[in-house]
Amino acid sequence: MSNNKKIYLDNNSTTPCDPRVVDTMIPYFYEMPGNAASRSHPFGWQAEEAVDYAREQIANLIEVDSKEVIFTSGATEADNLAIKGVFEMYAKKGNHIITLTTEHKAVLDSCKKVERMGGEVTYVEVERDGLVDLKKLEAAITDKTILISVMWANNETGVIQPMKEIGDLCAKHGVLFMSDATQAVGKIPVNPKEVGVHLMAFTSHKMYGPKGVGALFVNRKNPRVKVTSQIDGGGHERGMRSGTLNVPGIVGFGKAAEIAKKEMKQDGERLSKLRDKLEAAMKAKLEEVYVNGNVDSRMPHVTNISFKHVEGEGLMMTFNQNIAVSSGSACTSASLEPSYVLIALGLGDDLAHSSIRFSLGRFTTDEEIDDTIELISNGVNHMRDLSPIWEMYKEGVDIDAIEWSEH
Repeated sequence: MSNNKKIYLDNNSTTPCDPRVVDTMIPYFYEMPGNAASRSHPFGWQAEEAVDYAREQIANLIEVDSKEVIFTSGATEADNLAIKGVFEMYAKKGNHIITLTTEHKAVLDSCKKVERMGGEVTYVEVERDGLVDLKKLEAAITDKTILISVMWANNETGVIQPMKEIGDLCAKHGVLFMSDATQAVGKIPVNPKEVGVHLMAFTSHKMYGPKGVGALFVNRKNPRVKVTSQIDGGGHERGMRSGTLNVPGIVGFGKAAEIAKKEMKQDGERLSKLRDKLEAAMKAKLEEVYVNGNVDSRMPHVTNISFKHVEGEGLMMTFNQNIAVSSGSACTSASLEPSYVLIALGLGDDLAHSSIRFSLGRFTTDEEIDDTIELISNGVNHMRDLSPIWEMYKEGVDIDAIEWSEH
């Protein structure tokens, strides 16, 4: 392959904007520049109409009432609004929240803030395949529990949690169920009402829409859920989230949702074949290759692979001029610590440090996967050729049994 060729396999960090989305947005930067809250002239009416239409498109994607879609700046803000907003609104009922150790930092850090505000949070460990044990989850519920927050699909492994079963558990105990569905919405069918989710965070830029706009689904009936606003001023978005709406972004978000509704099935089928091809080739060409997380309940476009006795960041340096991948969440990639998600799955530091996340997307081609297989294989072999630990492993030394000196 050409040294100038760039292959993008980091779609869980962000997706490229679909050109059809950009085309829809452009008029709202120039010809139709109105503020959706300006009710006194046609420009404002145009903007409000565009926002209402986009809200319908997004609601149609997740099969909810458009009045239940609250626009935010992204999923991180939506997570914050859901967790802190419920904690404050339901303080008289209880102060206990349950979540998983493998959640996104936007959820975990919001929960840490709740603890500083006087709340109690239980962080339930997942099993080795990344799935939660429903008995352990139920055992964590107390009479003070007001919210359980579980990610629909994990951003690092793609593992999909048993949402319907968790929803039934929440209904049984009268607890609100919240989900960060950022990695799932627009990629697989997501229907919060069907599984009993009462609040759901998601975002545009993970589904081929623009950055800077997301949403929180807030259930309106049976039960009617309320959250305390975290941003005040003007009472926009049904009093839950004040601030001038990002009209071009929302229009793009709506278009992205419309496209996803039509194309996600064929996208998913195509991408799962490419992902399986990538995994099979890695295992065929290389020794000591491990796929992390449950392989039966996962997103169609994601694989997280560990290459034992190869340091992931070093491996990435052998090909990162050509391939964009990740060794963890985009929100924590500045850290040199091994992925907390993989550690939570029970991986040792060596395997966690040797992991690469490949997240394919709508514009990924078969040829790009062929090139990726070649580049990754060459990179792993190069790193292992330089590694005394790999040499010891090949000589039959039990690396895991060695006690390394601290000095």
